[in-house]
Amino acid sequence: MQAFINPQKKIITKTIWQLSLVSLFTDMAGEMLYPIMPLYLKSIGFSLFAIGVLEGIAEAVAGLTKSYFGSMSDAKGKRLPFIQIGYTLSALSRPMMALFTAPLWVFFSRTMERLGKGIRTGARDALLSDEATKETKGTVFGFHRSMDTIGAVIGPAIGLMFLYFYKDDYKTLFYIAFVPGLLAIACTLVIKEKPRPALIQYKGQQPGFFAFIHYWKKSSPEYKKLVTGLLAFALVNSSDVFLLLKMKENGLSTEYVVGIYIFYNLVFALMAYPLGIIADQLGLKKVFLFGLVLFVIVYTGFAVNHNMIIFIVLFFLYGLYAAATDSVSKAWISNIAPKSETATAIGTYMGLQSIATLVASSIAGLLWDQYGAVVAFMVTAVVTAGVVLYLSMMKFEMSKK
Repeated sequence: MQAFINPQKKIITKTIWQLSLVSLFTDMAGEMLYPIMPLYLKSIGFSLFAIGVLEGIAEAVAGLTKSYFGSMSDAKGKRLPFIQIGYTLSALSRPMMALFTAPLWVFFSRTMERLGKGIRTGARDALLSDEATKETKGTVFGFHRSMDTIGAVIGPAIGLMFLYFYKDDYKTLFYIAFVPGLLAIACTLVIKEKPRPALIQYKGQQPGFFAFIHYWKKSSPEYKKLVTGLLAFALVNSSDVFLLLKMKENGLSTEYVVGIYIFYNLVFALMAYPLGIIADQLGLKKVFLFGLVLFVIVYTGFAVNHNMIIFIVLFFLYGLYAAATDSVSKAWISNIAPKSETATAIGTYMGLQSIATLVASSIAGLLWDQYGAVVAFMVTAVVTAGVVLYLSMMKFEMSKK
C-alpha cells in the first residue's frame, strides 16, 4: 500500500507521532480508571443516582464545549495552546479525585477532566488534519487512533494487575494513573505548531458558547448531509456497557467480560491504522459503510447469541467496525469542511455526537427494561441499516477551500 511502499512521502510526521503519544498516555491513564470508577465512587459514598448524575453532567460538559473551543481555535488560528491546556486539566483531575473525596470536589474534578477533553479535541484533530493532505487523512487519523487505543489496552491491563495484588486500593491507582498523564503533558511541550492566520469572519467577534448552532446554520450542504447521517447513527449507538451486560447475563464471569473488552480494544488498535490506509486508497465513504455493515452484524448477533465463542467473534468484528469508522469519520469531515474551519467542524460533530450518545444509552436502557435485550439490539441494527442506505445514496464533494 502507498503509505508503506513509499516512505519518502513522510505521511506520519514528527508532529503526528507526538500527538499520538500524547493520546496514548492519556488513554492509558483514563482507561486504567474506567473499570473501577463506579466502584470507587460507591466506596466514598456516592449512590447509583449520584454516579449517574455525575457522569451525565461530565459528558454534557465535554459535548457542549467541543464546538466552542474548536471555534476558538479556528478564530485565533492556534491549535497548540488548546491541546496543552486540555490535556493538562485532564491529567491533574485524576489525583485530585483521590486527594479530596467531598461530593462537590469529586464533581468538580470529574467535570474538569471532561472539560479538558472538550478544550483539546477540536484543536488536536485540526492539527492532525493540518499535517495531512486530502489523500492521506485516513492514514493519519487511523494511525493516531491506533496509538490512542493502544493506551486503552495497556491501561485496563495495568489496572487489573494492580487490583489483583492490592484489592480495593482504588486511591493508589488514581495516583499511578497520574504518571502517564504527566508523560502526556510532557509530550505536548515539545510539539511545534506552524503559524496560521485567524479566521477573517471571527475578527472582532468571538464565537459564543453555543457555537455549534451558529456553525450548523452556516455550514455547507455537504457537511449537513454527512453529519445528519452520522448523528442518526449516534442516536442508536449506545454505550458499550450494554454489550458487556449482555455477556454477563449469559453467564460469563467478570474476568471473561473484561478480557473480551480488552481484546476488542486490541483489535481496534491494530486495525485502525491499516484500515485508514485502505480508506485513502478505496475511499473514506466505502470503508466507513463497511464498518457500519459490521456494526449491523454485531448487534444482530448480540440479539440472538448465547455462545461464548460467538461473543468473541462478534467482539472481533466490533473492533473492526470501530477501526473502520472512528478515525475515518473525522477524516471524512475534515475533507468536506474548509481547512480554516476544521476544528469547528469536527468539534461541532463530536459535541453533538456526545449528546446523541447519551440519548442513545437512555433509549437502549428503556427498550431493554420494557421489551428485553433482543428488541434493544435489533432496533439499533435496523436503524443503522437505514443509515447505511442513506449514506450510500448520498454524494459528497470535497471542499476546495
